[in-house]
Amino acid sequence: MNLAHDDLGPRDGRPVLLVHGHPFDRSMWRPQAEYLAERGHRVVTPDLRGYGGSKTDDTKTGLDVFADDLVELADHLGLGRFVLGGLSMGGQIVMQLVKDHPHRVEALLLADTFAGLDTPEAKQARIDTAARILEEGMDAYADELLPKMISKQTRATRPDVEAHVRKMMRGAPKEGAAAALRGRAERPDYTPTLARVAVPTLVVVGGEDEFTPVADAELIHREIAGSALAVIEGAGHLPNLERETEFDDALSAFLTGKRFTP
Repeated sequence: MNLAHDDLGPRDGRPVLLVHGHPFDRSMWRPQAEYLAERGHRVVTPDLRGYGGSKTDDTKTGLDVFADDLVELADHLGLGRFVLGGLSMGGQIVMQLVKDHPHRVEALLLADTFAGLDTPEAKQARIDTAARILEEGMDAYADELLPKMISKQTRATRPDVEAHVRKMMRGAPKEGAAAALRGRAERPDYTPTLARVAVPTLVVVGGEDEFTPVADAELIHREIAGSALAVIEGAGHLPNLERETEFDDALSAFLTGKRFTP
């Protein structure tokens, strides 16, 4: 799978691979990619298959398929072991990848994500939403999700963030988004695998996240021995965009082995 991607920073820098969520694209990670690249990291941000500039013919894309695509990209770029980070669905893909390819990952970032299974109602809602967006397109879906994606404070004070998030969601190819929703509905429960994570891990969550609230992050933090937890106050589901300074500070402190104090 030939994934569209950005590759920033020195080629001999510590590699960091960042995985976007649904229904976004690699521009979701632009603040972090630029921040880390300026500090000597090599930062790779791909568009997942069916999103952004990466094509797909799938009607259902499992998270294992996304994970294997990322390993293939890492191989293509000559990345052996790398720091791996993901947000929301991207975090679930990260959990799948570290389960299937643990030897490739040297550290983990899990942001605003959920390790467990969907309820039967939530699973059906993903399947129904896939059918709906194929019929109607992404605009109405994006407009409905936006108030839950970012906090009220962000919407009131950061029109640039709101505009970026809306653009990503409306611009997501409906076929790829639908395929991912169907595959995500059938994902496994990652909770039992968290105890086997043996690399340094940072768990981050927006304090006002409605989709994956702080309790979900706390569960992941408890299950991964030695992990660090950072709660970004004033942010919703996308703290890396809503409060990029606080998010970058937490990530930088983690990568340099320093203690983060929110």
